Order: sequence, then structure tokens, then C-alpha cells
Amino acid sequence: MAPAIVQTHSADAIKAPSKAVDTSIFPDGIKTSGQLDPIYDQLQPYSVFPKEISSSAPTFWETSDYQNNPSLWQHPFSFEELASLSKAADDFINQGLPLEAISPANFFLAPELVAGLASMRNELLNGKGFLLYKGFPVKEWGIHKSGVAYFGLGCYLGLPVSQNSRGHILGHVKDLGEDSTQIDKVRIYRTNARQFFHADDCDLVGLLCLSRAEEGGESDIASVHKVWNILQAERPDIAELFTKPIWYFDRKGETSKGQQEWIRTAVFYLETPAAGKEQRVYCKWDPYFVRSLARFSDQGIIPPLSPEQKEAAEVLEATCNRVKLHMILEVGDIQFVANSHVLHARTAYRDYSPDSGMPRRHLMRLWLATSEDEGGWRLPFSDSREKKRGGIQVDDTPPVARLDAD
Repeated sequence: MAPAIVQTHSADAIKAPSKAVDTSIFPDGIKTSGQLDPIYDQLQPYSVFPKEISSSAPTFWETSDYQNNPSLWQHPFSFEELASLSKAADDFINQGLPLEAISPANFFLAPELVAGLASMRNELLNGKGFLLYKGFPVKEWGIHKSGVAYFGLGCYLGLPVSQNSRGHILGHVKDLGEDSTQIDKVRIYRTNARQFFHADDCDLVGLLCLSRAEEGGESDIASVHKVWNILQAERPDIAELFTKPIWYFDRKGETSKGQQEWIRTAVFYLETPAAGKEQRVYCKWDPYFVRSLARFSDQGIIPPLSPEQKEAAEVLEATCNRVKLHMILEVGDIQFVANSHVLHARTAYRDYSPDSGMPRRHLMRLWLATSEDEGGWRLPFSDSREKKRGGIQVDDTPPVARLDAD
């Protein structure tokens, strides 16, 4: 049973909530909907998927288009943009409100910056699906003001959703010394291990670099639509396998009362049909969450990964590596990626030694929701039209926005 949905729509859109939720514990009165199984009869069969996605589609891109053309995907903040963000952050801090309460209604930006963010949002959702802002003055502003300004900027792109069972809506990617081999318990962002190509449980993910590692921790992204075309041309059997709802994803214990410990779903979807609109190919994937379910498959509760599924996972990773765009996040860079049609990865890293005086690698993370009703992708899930769809919500855990990892 999924967590109760706060907002309601017509009966043909989503199921009514099973019980009312006390929204007073949520600053904006909206609860993250959390991880859900798909609506299985809305999943499209492989036979109606495109054999090839046109290279002229705005969501399709080749690495060669961008690897030597940073001006096409990097946006250095202007003096005026930073001045607007600085004033908005100072004004918000002076109001004495908790960081969780930030919204465009109390974080006022200059009209020109608001218009620029609207354009960037459209590019993320309906274009190439990634961008890199540069020159965010984290050293000058410090962690508090930087966190406020970053969170406020993100709220113009989508609504922040909970990233874990603790309710973190401002997350932190940092090595906390946890054992990365315990993949059924540990979230990899809390370690220094490699992250394989994946998509997060949200529409948009943002990363603000506060400090870099001594070595590694570099970023790679891959076009889902380019990857789909390669699979269709070279391994249509694997492409078809990924469209079937036979893939189990681990919740890693981050469950609400009555929920199962896993989700059964597909990896590649088509958007749900809508009059006059195309059905784009969407991807939901994270190999760590797929490979960590042996504790249940060993007991015969769910089926183990078949040899064909194991091969498919390896082929998907290899294909992403063939077409990846590599980037290094410098201090003050903000990367935004759409989880609908871009997969992202991170190389393993090593922090500076404790006696070096250098900080550990530290990124602030935002998970943002862009609902179907607000221009987001049409997804075969019951929360597709919810303002805070996706994310990880455990029972009624309220949101928190801390300035460091815990």
C-alpha cells in the first residue's frame, strides 16, 4: 500500500487516498507521494515502442554535439543573476523562516532570472535534459547562504521532494564511511564508491559542488534516447526485456506501513497516451536497487535475476559508457539532470587525508518534482499529476533541510 496522496483529482486520474494526511507538518501542505508500483494496465507493450527515435527529436543528443561545445550546455552566472540570488537569500534569512519553507512565494528573484529559469526548465524537461550552471560563489557566501540560495533557485524548476526515510529535501552527497558492499542497506551516495548509470526517483536532480575530492568523483551522463536506438539496432531482445514489468527494485527498508520491500516495474516506458501528443520513451533504472534483493529471492519470495536480465544490465551499462558525456564539477558548479531521458553516473573517488586540512568531497543535492499538470512527463503511475510525485516518503515523516550530512 502506497503512502496516502495529499491532493486529489478525478477518479480516472488517480485513486482516492485511503485516509486523510495531516498536512500541517509539511510547510507547503503537500506530502511527497513516494515510491509506487506502476499502473500495470497502462504500461505499453514493446510492439508499440519506436524502432528508432529520430535524431531531430529535441530530447535526442549525441555526445559529439556537446563535448567540445561547452557554451551549449554550460551557463556562467552573470553578475546580475548572482546579485538577485544574493538579495533573495539575504531577505529570506532575515525572515527567520526554516529552510524547508522556501518557495517562489517568499524567495523573490528578478524577473529576468525567473524568465531564464523557465527557459532552462523547459530545456531540462523537453530538450536535451541537462545543464551546468557555473560560478556560484559558495566560498564567499558560506554554507548557510549557499544552501538557501541553491534551494531557492531549485524551487523555480520544481518542487523539492523527500530523498530518503529521514525526509531530507536538501540532501548531501558525501562519504560518511558506510560500507558500499552492503547494497541492501546502504545508499551509495553516502559512500565514495562508483555509482553506475542510473536515474533517481524524481523528475529533476540538482547537485551543487561545495568541495571536490582529491581524486575522482567525476560525472558522466548518457542520452536515454541514444541508448534506446543502439539497443534497438544491436540487441532488440534486450530492449524488449526492459519494457516488461519483471524488474524488482529494492526499497532498502525505506518503507511506509503496509508497503512491500520492493517495487515491480519496467525499465523503459512510453508516456501514457494523450490526444495530440507524442509518447516519448522514459527510463527508470538503478542497478544497485535491482541487484540488492538476494535476501528475498534466496527465500523464493521474488524471482532472482535471470541470466538474460543480468546480461541486459551489463549491456545497458556498457552502452551508456559508449555514449557518455564526461564532466568534472568544479566548486561552485550546479548540475541539473532530467531523470526521464538522461542517465547519470559517478566515478569512485578518494578524499584528501584528514591531516591535509582539505574538506571532504561534498555536494548538496535536490530532488525536484515536475508533475504532469505542470508540464512534466505523463507517467503510468497513480501520482503522475501530484505536485510532489516520486521521491522517497516513509509514513508521515516531515521534510527537513539540513546544511550538512547526517
